[in-house]
Amino acid sequence: MPGWECAIGDCSAVYGDVTDLLAHQVTEHGRHECRVCNTVVPEGFFAIAHFFDAHTRADYVRAYDADSDDIRVREDVKADVEDAVDVAAVRERLDLDAGADDAADA
Repeated sequence: MPGWECAIGDCSAVYGDVTDLLAHQVTEHGRHECRVCNTVVPEGFFAIAHFFDAHTRADYVRAYDADSDDIRVREDVKADVEDAVDVAAVRERLDLDAGADDAADA
């Protein structure tokens, strides 16, 4: 099995399990501020997921000077990860939603 490779910048860390890759992206890479809504999310998969769950393809093209190939690659990554793992469980394990309730209560 080829494994899961991190493709953030020049990082090429490879993990046998997608959950380990997502943990790596959350802990070893910075955060990404969405160019449409300014939401800050972990770099990598979670930034891709945020964008395509919250915004349109047209928003992506405009905000990131992207084309249809850029969109397809990211949609494929999102689908592959979601097919391989329960993303909600990974978010919970990585405590990514901590503070979200606090921010909503403020």
